[in-house]
Amino acid sequence: MTMYLTVTFAQKDKVKALGARWDANQRQWFVPPGLDLALFSPWLPPQAAQSSSPVPSYDQVAILEDTVALPRQVGISLSRLLAGVERAIANAYHEGIWTRVDVVNVTVRNKHVYLEVSERDETGVIVAQARAAIWARTAERIVPEFERTSGAQLSPGIKLLVLVKPVFKVQYGFSLEITGIDASYTVGDLEAQKRRIREQLKSEGIFELNRQLDAPWDFSRVLVVAPQRAAGLGDFTAEADRLHVRRVCEFHYVYSRFQGAGAPKDILAALHAGIEQACQKQLDAVVIIRGGGAVNDLAWLNDYELAKFICLCAVPVLTGIGHERDSTVLDEVAHKSFDTPSKVIAAVENQVAQRVRDAKLAYEAVQIQAARAVERSKVASERLATEVRTSARSTLSSAGSEVQLAMNWARVAALGQVHEARRISELLNRDLQGEARSHLQIAKNKVPAAFASVKEQSAAAVRIAKSDVRGKLPLVLELASGHARRASQHLENEHGILQERAKQTILTARVGADALIREVTGQGPKKTLARGFALVRSESGKAVTSAQAAQAEDVMVVTFNDGVVHATVKNDTQDKDGD
Repeated sequence: MTMYLTVTFAQKDKVKALGARWDANQRQWFVPPGLDLALFSPWLPPQAAQSSSPVPSYDQVAILEDTVALPRQVGISLSRLLAGVERAIANAYHEGIWTRVDVVNVTVRNKHVYLEVSERDETGVIVAQARAAIWARTAERIVPEFERTSGAQLSPGIKLLVLVKPVFKVQYGFSLEITGIDASYTVGDLEAQKRRIREQLKSEGIFELNRQLDAPWDFSRVLVVAPQRAAGLGDFTAEADRLHVRRVCEFHYVYSRFQGAGAPKDILAALHAGIEQACQKQLDAVVIIRGGGAVNDLAWLNDYELAKFICLCAVPVLTGIGHERDSTVLDEVAHKSFDTPSKVIAAVENQVAQRVRDAKLAYEAVQIQAARAVERSKVASERLATEVRTSARSTLSSAGSEVQLAMNWARVAALGQVHEARRISELLNRDLQGEARSHLQIAKNKVPAAFASVKEQSAAAVRIAKSDVRGKLPLVLELASGHARRASQHLENEHGILQERAKQTILTARVGADALIREVTGQGPKKTLARGFALVRSESGKAVTSAQAAQAEDVMVVTFNDGVVHATVKNDTQDKDGD
């Protein structure tokens, strides 16, 4: 008969630990067959609680079992006392009870599994400890199933929910006999630990930071953290060394243990040391790898401080822990996680190869664009060359007409300028002659008046001298003679100045006329011929200025800068008629 219990939600963990099971259909906890109902007396129905037998005390068991009269000495023997304890425990716990334990040590001998288990309080102090054993037949049945279901291995540090039967032997003392392991509890404990770390990182707002970094565009320098002799490290370095030797990507290695107490601190120290060594060079990524392992081996990596470091790392972190089914908190916070170290290095190689392909495509695109640009330039150059040739022909054609017109204009202009210069020279000459005659006439007019004035002054002076002192006559005569000489000299000077001015004026006009003549003659045919043009005339010397006029001539005289050539005119119309 199945005995159902009345259990509140807050007490479910207690009855579960004692071995009760949950009936999903009845939605009620019950006591499996074989368990002592006395253990569940607080949750039994009233009738069942009264009928259940209480657990006897050690003294009661010893007295009940003591059917032999006691000797006169006081007390009982140790063996009887311990035998009573053994019977009491056997009666009280003849079936197993589910118990939470922390595994301290594991030893396998002759297929028997021996464990040291304990319980610690929140501060880490041991509050209970015992020895436990899984006998070979039981171990062959429950251990592989536990490892397959949970992915963990029996090893120190793991938490277990085990079905144990307390056993007391008079000679060997107290121990626990394990007959079952609840794999879901171990997995749940590991997940609970990850959940606590995950929630704390999210509450601090840093859970997604490393995952939000931009992925490396290329890999040229990578820091690798791994156990020194890990199997996965060999797979990684086999490919990484090829890139390193060819200087495609540099790999810097630091080593640390990845499991056991203190492993997270060792990994953090290795990360700090590696980043400090590479501080002079920019890292593209940090890679954390190890070989495969059990879930509880990976559990050492579920560490808050280590996960926080990865969240705050300034470069992307790539993980290849080596476990395809389960992941760690490090995998969750890393920029990208891979199942194995081989896949990490494969991703690096693929990224490098992609960049090489991108560079190749870019180079080919540049070559194509360059070829197209060259082709366009070639077409444009040919078009421009055609336009230049056409323009040159047009320019030369129009230049011939313009040159002829310019030569005609130059001859006309030169003749006009020569006539104008001659007219100006004649006018200047007449003006100069007129001015010179005018100055001479003025000078002639002034001389008699001056002479008369001098003469009159002299006569007056003579008269005065004669009237005043006849003895001063020589002096007066001398003075008069001096005045006469000075007047004559002044007249001669004035006449010389007028003549010099007239000469200078004539000379200036002549120089100007010569300059004008040189300028006019400098624009003449010789200078034009020196620039590559020719003067075409008929045999009679008449200028030929058009093709129509040239067809009317048989022979023409072509004058170049350095000589004359006689040319025979070929009439295209006559040739066509002859054909």
